[in-house]
Amino acid sequence: MSMISHPRFLCLTLALIVSGTALTANGQEKKVLDHDAYDIWNRITASAISNDGEWVLWTLGPVEKDATLRIREREGNGFYEYARGDSAQFSADSRIVAFKIVAAKDSVRQAKLDKKKSDDMPKDALGVLDLSSGAFARIERVMSFKMPEDAGGWIAYRLDKPRAEPDSTASEKEEEEEPDDEEKEQEDGTTLVVRNLVTGSETTFDLVTDYAFSKDGSWLVFVRSEKDGPSDGVYVVRPGNPDATALMRGDGDYKQIAMDEESKQLAFISNRDDYDADQPAFTLYHTRLDDTQARALATEGNEALPGGWWVSENADVSFSDSGERLFFGTSPKPDPKPDDEDILEEEKVKVDVWSWKDPLLQPMQLVEAENEKKRSYLAVVYLDSGDIVQLASTIVPDVTVGDKGDGSRALGTSNLPYRKEISWDSPRYYDGYLVDMETGEQSIILEGVQNLLRLSPEGKYVFWWDRNELAWMTMSTSTRETVAVSSRVPFPVDYEIHDWPYKPNSNGFAGWTDGDEKFLIYDTYDIWALDPTGEDDPVNVTDGLGRNEKLRLRLVDLDREEPAIDPDEDLLISVLDKETMDGGFYRDRIGSNRAPELLLTSNHTYGFSVRKAEDADVLLYTRSNFQEFPDLWTSDLDFGNARKLSDANPQQKDYLWGTAELVTWTSIDGDPLKGILYKPEGFDPNQKYPMMVYFYEKMSTRLNSHIIPGAGSSSINRTFYVSRGYLLFVPDIPYKVGYPGESAMNAVMPGIASLIDEGFADADHIGVQGHSWGGYQIAYMVTQTNLFAAAEAGAPVSNMTSAYGGIRWGSGMSRMFQYEMTQSRIGGTLWNETLRYIHNSPLFQAPKVETPLLMMHNDEDGAVPWYQGIEYFVALRRLNKPVWMLNYNGEAHGLRKNHNRKDWTIRMQQFFDHYLKGTPAPV
Repeated sequence: MSMISHPRFLCLTLALIVSGTALTANGQEKKVLDHDAYDIWNRITASAISNDGEWVLWTLGPVEKDATLRIREREGNGFYEYARGDSAQFSADSRIVAFKIVAAKDSVRQAKLDKKKSDDMPKDALGVLDLSSGAFARIERVMSFKMPEDAGGWIAYRLDKPRAEPDSTASEKEEEEEPDDEEKEQEDGTTLVVRNLVTGSETTFDLVTDYAFSKDGSWLVFVRSEKDGPSDGVYVVRPGNPDATALMRGDGDYKQIAMDEESKQLAFISNRDDYDADQPAFTLYHTRLDDTQARALATEGNEALPGGWWVSENADVSFSDSGERLFFGTSPKPDPKPDDEDILEEEKVKVDVWSWKDPLLQPMQLVEAENEKKRSYLAVVYLDSGDIVQLASTIVPDVTVGDKGDGSRALGTSNLPYRKEISWDSPRYYDGYLVDMETGEQSIILEGVQNLLRLSPEGKYVFWWDRNELAWMTMSTSTRETVAVSSRVPFPVDYEIHDWPYKPNSNGFAGWTDGDEKFLIYDTYDIWALDPTGEDDPVNVTDGLGRNEKLRLRLVDLDREEPAIDPDEDLLISVLDKETMDGGFYRDRIGSNRAPELLLTSNHTYGFSVRKAEDADVLLYTRSNFQEFPDLWTSDLDFGNARKLSDANPQQKDYLWGTAELVTWTSIDGDPLKGILYKPEGFDPNQKYPMMVYFYEKMSTRLNSHIIPGAGSSSINRTFYVSRGYLLFVPDIPYKVGYPGESAMNAVMPGIASLIDEGFADADHIGVQGHSWGGYQIAYMVTQTNLFAAAEAGAPVSNMTSAYGGIRWGSGMSRMFQYEMTQSRIGGTLWNETLRYIHNSPLFQAPKVETPLLMMHNDEDGAVPWYQGIEYFVALRRLNKPVWMLNYNGEAHGLRKNHNRKDWTIRMQQFFDHYLKGTPAPV
């Protein structure tokens, strides 16, 4: 295998073509972005606002460098900064910030080079900052920390193992004993420290492996474990008290710790009483936190469990909101492992049997094997009586209980009868069941629904999108009456630009109001409130503003812990102007006669990431556009008193950037289309510019997205190319079923022609790049046009006839569904629509290719088999066409390793600079 060195050391000096000049505020000439800029460009990777709304924190840093934690007072001048701060949290009383201080990346890298043992590797520390006094404490070698969810005053943190001292008396290395496979050996826990955040006093508990505070902070529960096991168990203590109470002790595993909302009850599972068995069984235990021991509720052999089933160790344990019910998981007990000690490893038969009767293809079975081993089935214990009800089953594996676990009915769903169809049909089909909470009886109510079935918050209704009716449906869980609740909405509620072979999706739903009184859905523009019984007429919550003004209005959820919407509270509604792509917010209320109130609109993206402080009328959000990084802002609920808190990349002012604008044209099919045109800073309409084209279906709504300079995993970085003097065109593409390649040509080529007609796009120096679906379209387009001076097609399907029956190895699924029903949009089988498959396959038209083509297709691509790139490459190679293919060994559909990303980004820039700017060809 030939190896190619890093292109940094191969290329000749690249001539830069940059239009015009621009100066910084200091009169210095601005710089073009180069590959070194990636190392100084920051990203905000996490942020939070304190419950009182007075402080905001965020973490920022470049991809490969250590990050920094910043903590800033919203209105005052308080500011703190900590190198390598990570996973930061405010205490519930907003007084404390706790965070990990992660080990420096350089020191970790050097330790790996030095082949240091795990105990000698650099360790994380804990930082604790008192916001009121500025006092700071640093604790070394901390593995994790936790604070109570609803109370301040306490923090618990678990220390790493102390560094082992070298044994100076040892003259030779002792041979470690091999553990006995039959002997179960526990791992030693480590020290847990409980710290009073007011006084600074601490209590410690040794050999701890897991721990949790109750929500109100009045209790701490922890699990102890050691190799010989005498102190294994679950313990409970009041924070600050050094004397913990053992609720259960003995050799065994203790898992799935859960406490109720009121901080009064505790549940967990353990195999203590069966620990010495070949297959130790777990038991579900329950106690009050102020009790002294736990009682068993469910275990293997319980008459309420199906025969041969036991308590699953892999399922979460949880209480209902009232605390009256306890949910846990069960599963069939696996067969014992066969005794194969008398068989040599090389004598073992290893075979996969593919059967036409299998619900899932064998590769998909292998991908799902570990998940299937851990599959659990929901059961419930009624704590007042101790009665157990099995809710889920192997026939109905998924069950949802309404009213935060306290509902009288549950919804069961199953796609098991339709698993075979997964290979070729999409979306997936489901059956629905009503599950009686008292008996566990499962009654089928719906069959073959091609959409997810959901339960309303209080469990009064099942609801779903009906593709045949193009309507939202509800079914009463008490009467089983079904209503097409959206049928009287005077406008279509299906997705208007649906262009796939299957029947349309909906525009989505906003949620339910309290008491399951109203169901809120979206049409293309507005929000509607529907009566789930179908008796009352639909109400346009937004009063038709969206449709009249061509605004897409969507609800912003400011309280994600509440499953329902309070109809008496104001609604925050995001807006996207479909004509200009401006963003902003309105305020409205369900049932109000007033028109929606405009709060804010501008040429920015605000998205759905708005958060409200828990105990204050303060919002935290980001805003951005192509030129403006999504920095953090705060405001009041009216978006008044807005203040920008972060300034992530002040160095941007020193670099050439550019602008983004909407452009329009008409496709060959007569469709009016939109796209984004990025222009270099200092753009001169009288100059001709080389132009890059990039596309992936429809992207014009991202006009105000900010693109950070960075090494891409699969796509060109728009900011990078525009800074270096390129125009960049991103067109929308609508598709005709059966003709995806032709659809791309009919949309993209007139868009390019319209820009050439403007006089500033150099028709002789246009390049095109795309990946996956975009890569396929490019591989097709270069067989139909010689317009492009160069093209890069990443992970392209080149032969739909061979790809059709292939496997998506990442999921183990057949690729048939993709070609028949989803993105490839062929709309039929290979044997029924043979000519469509051939017509849309670039491979069969390879002799027409004249465009220099670069491909990237990696040998562990789990989405598009890399032999698709190989088929195209060997054909073009035989035809003596200029073609190159990059295969990053061990990489997947998109590049995951940053050094590979940089390498690919550099190689692709050299490729396009050569063909579009005339720079010397790299070696």
